[in-house]
Amino acid sequence: MDNMKIQFLLVIIFFLFVVPASSSARDIAILLRVKSGHLGDPNGLLANWNESAPNAPCSWTGISCDRKTGQVVAIEFASFGISGRFPADFCRISTLQKLNLGDNSFGDSISPDSWSLCSHLHFLNISLNFFVGQLPEFIAQFDNLTVLDVNSNNFSGEIPASLVRLPKLQQLNIASNLLNGSIPEFLTNLTELTRLEIGSNPYKPSPLPSSIGRLSKLQVLFFRYANLVGEIPDSIRDLKSIQNFDAAMNNLTGRIPESLGELKTIQQIELFGNRFSGELPDIFSGLGSLFMFDVSENNLTGKIPESLARLHLISLNLNDNQLEGKIPESLALNPNLCQFKIFNNRFSGTLPQNLGFSDLDEFDVSGNNLEGSLPPNLCSRKKLQTLNLFNNKFNGPIPESYGECNSLAHVRIHNNQFSSELPAGFWGLARYTFLELRNNNFQGSIPASISTARGLTQLLISGNRFSGELPAEICKLEEVVIMNISKNQLSGELPSCITRLKTLQNLDLSENRITGQIPKSVSSWNDLTELNLANNQLTGEIPGELGTLPVLTYLDLAGNLLSGKIPSELSKLKLNKFNVSNNRLEGKVPLWLDDNYFVSGLRGNPGLCSLDLKPLPECPKPKSVSLYVVCILSAFAFILVGSLVCVLLKASKLLPIRSKRKSVWRITAFQRVGFTERDVLAALTDDNLIGAGGSGRVFRVKLKNGQMVAVKKLWAAKRVRESEEVFRSEVETLGRVRHGNIVKLLYTGIGDDFRILVYEYMENGSLGDVLHGEKIGFLLDWPRRFAIAVGAAQGLAYLHHDCVPAIVHRDVKSNNILLDEDFRPKVADFGLAKAMQQDTEGSDQAMSHVAGSYGYIAPEYAYTLKINEKSDVYSFGVVLLELIIGKRPNDSSFGENKDIVKWVLEGAPSSKKGEGIGHITDGSSILDLNQLVDQRMNPSSSNYTEIKNVFDVALLCTSALPINRPSMRRVVELLKDSSFPRPK
Repeated sequence: MDNMKIQFLLVIIFFLFVVPASSSARDIAILLRVKSGHLGDPNGLLANWNESAPNAPCSWTGISCDRKTGQVVAIEFASFGISGRFPADFCRISTLQKLNLGDNSFGDSISPDSWSLCSHLHFLNISLNFFVGQLPEFIAQFDNLTVLDVNSNNFSGEIPASLVRLPKLQQLNIASNLLNGSIPEFLTNLTELTRLEIGSNPYKPSPLPSSIGRLSKLQVLFFRYANLVGEIPDSIRDLKSIQNFDAAMNNLTGRIPESLGELKTIQQIELFGNRFSGELPDIFSGLGSLFMFDVSENNLTGKIPESLARLHLISLNLNDNQLEGKIPESLALNPNLCQFKIFNNRFSGTLPQNLGFSDLDEFDVSGNNLEGSLPPNLCSRKKLQTLNLFNNKFNGPIPESYGECNSLAHVRIHNNQFSSELPAGFWGLARYTFLELRNNNFQGSIPASISTARGLTQLLISGNRFSGELPAEICKLEEVVIMNISKNQLSGELPSCITRLKTLQNLDLSENRITGQIPKSVSSWNDLTELNLANNQLTGEIPGELGTLPVLTYLDLAGNLLSGKIPSELSKLKLNKFNVSNNRLEGKVPLWLDDNYFVSGLRGNPGLCSLDLKPLPECPKPKSVSLYVVCILSAFAFILVGSLVCVLLKASKLLPIRSKRKSVWRITAFQRVGFTERDVLAALTDDNLIGAGGSGRVFRVKLKNGQMVAVKKLWAAKRVRESEEVFRSEVETLGRVRHGNIVKLLYTGIGDDFRILVYEYMENGSLGDVLHGEKIGFLLDWPRRFAIAVGAAQGLAYLHHDCVPAIVHRDVKSNNILLDEDFRPKVADFGLAKAMQQDTEGSDQAMSHVAGSYGYIAPEYAYTLKINEKSDVYSFGVVLLELIIGKRPNDSSFGENKDIVKWVLEGAPSSKKGEGIGHITDGSSILDLNQLVDQRMNPSSSNYTEIKNVFDVALLCTSALPINRPSMRRVVELLKDSSFPRPK
């Protein structure tokens, strides 16, 4: 009996000490072998992996052990910056349950054999890495896996059918990859799912699975950017646990189903950016948990249901639809309403007067047909920060309570019918950064209390009936950049302190009744680019000190009572606009203004004269000289006559040509220029040729005044399809474009033989030259490439969204993005650009000839011959891929009939490991962002997150369906948003 006890104790001791010890030693060996063989640890986070460390390996960074047994149960490397291939050997630790490799630099494809080693895991996260190829198949042993997260990699191909072998799977996230198959119905067999996130992939057009209701435990459904088509199936009524339903930015059609009203647990419904139509169903009575509802950018019509007003909403977003009807009064009874945004619809009627008894911080009803007065209690909780009411028909006064809304920072209420005086406190709210009251009927004076709005950067109050003097307290707005108080009834003199506003860039006080003289002490206006004091009652002389302003390009002093001469000091300015017409100026027009470009800005001054500018009066000729001088000149006349005759004979051969040149050329100058067409034409020689294209040749020309310009000489007029009138109309449109990321058109000339376009010269040529040229003088690193991407996007966004009418470039490519001496990008070559007419039905335009360049043309052009802004977005997406990959969009390495977009999405053969990118189609995959990026820019691990984000934006821009592409304004936001597009 004693022997049996002893044996039993020995067995216990063996299991308590010997077995764990041997198991621990084996785990240590596995961990160290993987670290030394596969892992790159640039941050040294695994430096304490030492087998002699106390309590190894449980004390090591990233390792977690069971407290009772001491066995390794979890390896967590999230955001460690570690690189290497998939460390499958970790899974040889039989007790391992959790492997988290998220947000690192792991890459390459994952073989089925490596994947199968991890079949005993419960939790597997390899998200935010650079894995490529197809998602590995799941063998039957993966029956304990509850969490699978592979989002934000480069996996491609189909969603594997073997996912159905994961009976316990609760969370599946495959979003933000390159999966390009169909969305399968079998996903609904995973009935234990609580989270299903598959969005942000370039799937083939697919419907939402009809049996989606089988996922009765689902809490989060993320199908955004999934190329969904068709209608939402009624089976969604069976999603009894759903909290977040996100199917935004797809191509869903039909009506929003009433079955949504049966989702009693729903908190967020996001369906914006689809093609839903019809009325919004009255489904909200039982949705007591809903706090976000967004159906913007659809084709909805009708009224907002009364039941929506009774929700405890945090965010209501119905913007950019075609909704009509009144806003229900009961909406005001929502105590939890924080954001109220219904802009750009067709709502009518009045706002509920009880709105505001909530923690409202953003109120945006702009772009509707709303009328009547404003709710007086909109800021009752003193939390309202943004107030956007513009482009409606509101009238009456601004409620007095708004003058006590100290939380307000951003106010835009222009283009309404408000009247009477503003509450005194409304002028000087301390948190103001932006105040826009333009085009209303406001009255009264600007009070001294405006001085307390010290953070105000833009004050836009033109087009009202404000009167009285401009108070000196306005000079305390030390952060103001733009001040537009034009078209009012201000009187009195300008406060002299206004010249001390150092940050001021644009000052417009035109069309008032301001008297006195223009201030002379302007030395603090170093950033002032535009000064408009036109149509006032200013007197005295034009101060010569204005000529010292370093960046002033716009000066309008027309319609005043100014006298004296035009100061010669103004010749130092580089003015695009100079207008002193309709004053009392006198004297000879200075030589620097002796150009037809400035004539319109000089008229209406009877005392001004010129030798040759019409219709200005001709300056008096010198009085008759003395008889003595006449006699001397007569004596020399006979001596000189012979020489003069010879000169005239020689000149007569040139005069017809000169006369013809004058009569043939029709000139338009868009900037102040110091040259003529003769100066330009003389330099159009082969020695100055720097490029040629389908529409003409480009020359680099150094003018006599030292200025360097780029001159595009278009082919003979008979080879150009457009008439001269169309050409001039388009050129004038482009000549008015003013943006830092758009190349300036200085001058155009139309002749019988050819036409010329004169642009500012870009020292570093085109982006295409720098990326692909044989003689590359400078290789762009990633920070510079990223800056080029953002700048070019801003230029295109300006054309699409800020020009009226909008301008579609139609030939966006790397060769049309020019780089100045600091490598700042400027969009150029508008040979195909068109202004989109707003008064025609639809914005698409059919083309009479090919628009764009091969490799950049959007796919829909092939079968519609119609383009719009989304066509430019596609082309820009190609440029982004070009920046990342470093190859032309139609590089021969992509294979036959493949451009860069098809190559990235479908894959391309790679000859050797480390060369080429893409996935080969025989089942093994090598699409790796580490290999995909242009290695000439020496990318570092710190760049890869940003590169991955830009890559995601590029894929979004090059979506096959135009509706799935973002606007250029949204592209700018996405490029600047480092978090895009990684759904949580």
